Amino acid sequence: MKAHDGMYIGGAWVPAAGGDRIQVVNPADEQVVAEVPAGTAEDVDAAVRAARAALPGWAATPPAERAALIGVLRDVLAARKSELAQTVTTELGAPLWFSERVHVGAPVAVASSYAELGASHAFEQRLGSSTVLLEPVGVVGAITPWNYPLHQIVAKVAPALAAGCTIVLKPAEDTPLTAQLFAEAVHEAGVPAGVFNLVTGTGPVAGQALVEHPGVDLVSFTGSTAVGRQVGATAGAAVKRVALELGGKSANVVLPGADLAKAVATGVGHVMNNSGQSCNALTRLLVHRDEYEEAVGLAAEAVAGYPVGDPCVEGTRLGPLVNAKQRDRVRGYIEKGVAEGARLVVGGPEAPHPTGYYVAPTVFADVTPDMAIAQEEIFGPVLSILSYDDEDDAVRIANGTVYGLGGAVWAADEETAVSFARRMDTGQVDINGGRFNPLAPFGGYKQSGVGRELGPHGLSEYLQTKSLQF
Repeated sequence: MKAHDGMYIGGAWVPAAGGDRIQVVNPADEQVVAEVPAGTAEDVDAAVRAARAALPGWAATPPAERAALIGVLRDVLAARKSELAQTVTTELGAPLWFSERVHVGAPVAVASSYAELGASHAFEQRLGSSTVLLEPVGVVGAITPWNYPLHQIVAKVAPALAAGCTIVLKPAEDTPLTAQLFAEAVHEAGVPAGVFNLVTGTGPVAGQALVEHPGVDLVSFTGSTAVGRQVGATAGAAVKRVALELGGKSANVVLPGADLAKAVATGVGHVMNNSGQSCNALTRLLVHRDEYEEAVGLAAEAVAGYPVGDPCVEGTRLGPLVNAKQRDRVRGYIEKGVAEGARLVVGGPEAPHPTGYYVAPTVFADVTPDMAIAQEEIFGPVLSILSYDDEDDAVRIANGTVYGLGGAVWAADEETAVSFARRMDTGQVDINGGRFNPLAPFGGYKQSGVGRELGPHGLSEYLQTKSLQF
């Protein structure tokens, strides 16, 4: 697989400062497919200086011209859909059809939304006798995760470009090839040199250097809550802007009278897609006690429709997890669920394939709210089914974790579902199977993060306010 042996800095691929390399492993067969440079603080400094130098010119570029370039970038990404999808599948292990439809399709839609928003957003407004200007915050240090490697890049880079910011991207070390392809697309689109820069490397070295760099004005980080705390503390000590999209433990609440079969099937799909490696996966299914055993049976039936296998083979719906560490982590949670007394309905910790980082799709019943599998983010294809007595009890269980990123409500009518959703402490709620909307803000309550991504709210993260008094 193609890989650049360098960093994309100042509009060109340049040699890395050090000689260390990161091996990229295909999680389906555990084979090394490429190597990329492991960036150092020196690489980060060069990238930040390039971004700083490009900032005045890019910030002064009319918003419509910036938006037009985002549109060109979108078209380049769309034209390279097959190559991008194959790369995501090779690095991450997502089934190829899912990589094409979601891993590439969603970021193309997001880029398209910012091509429009960037041209129409009111960067200047009149309030009484004052003029209020919305200006770029400056140089953005973007640190992205491996679970949605292209989507998370576009969700940060597109609004930053629309706002007039320049960017240094440090992608996850498991999925750097997708980031390199994105850098190629930026170059092909004609984005001016230095506006976007890429440094591959590890979190403790390149990521830390980026967060600490005095030339970075805002850090946008997506990843675990544990690392997010460190990023927030470091940025806060420097009085630096920060946006954090962190972990989740989302509840899928089925109220009496809802279409139980549809709610369970949709919820299972939400957990199994991307092998459960989604921060807003609906991993807790809450069902009224009178419908509980029926829901357990429906979940078992639904999981049977997710065959595990080679992500490049047609018919595979569940690929491997991203690496051995993640596989072992998820298996550990499954073992913990059994040890705590939950009923194993399907799946379990045993490997479904002898090679590759696979985990069997797993469903637990008789889960209580205090169990680890009901409280902690597992990040794998594991569903916990809990029962509730009434709506107040369902609200208590749904809100009873430190997280608040996503959620879902199913009810007989929209009014009932919305009424319940208003009581949930979470940043986004699907109503009766709500669809993805690239304009809707995404982000968390509580320990699920600070700030929002997507749409006009995501654009606002990269702007700062100045008022002119007359």
